[in-house]
Amino acid sequence: MAYIMPKILIADDSRFQVQLLASYLGKGFEVTSASDALQAWMGALRSKPDVILLDINMPGGTGLEVLKRLRMSTKTQHIPVIVVSGNESEETEKAVRDLGAADFLHKPVEKNQLCDTVNRALGVLDHQANRP
Repeated sequence: MAYIMPKILIADDSRFQVQLLASYLGKGFEVTSASDALQAWMGALRSKPDVILLDINMPGGTGLEVLKRLRMSTKTQHIPVIVVSGNESEETEKAVRDLGAADFLHKPVEKNQLCDTVNRALGVLDHQANRP
């Protein structure tokens, strides 16, 4: 039986941040990226990722707007969304959780924290399984 790599969509307008998060995840994932809110929404519909890593502050709309749209669509409402943001506002974190995000991580994110959070969202019981 062939192993199917989980698909991760990283939505962040910082190319550096996308590359950093992708490198943290390692080779066990199929990674796609989006650099604005519209690309994030369309990418989620097209690629049907297993997990979305979503920044809050992006051009073309906010991560909160993307999260609302993801939750309202029957095609995407089941996808775990992990918000990864430099926004330290407690109101933003509460809004994200109220909208159904799986988790909220503050930038800068540590590698082990990201891997553990993604594995939890994927339902991986052995948190070492996909850790690079």
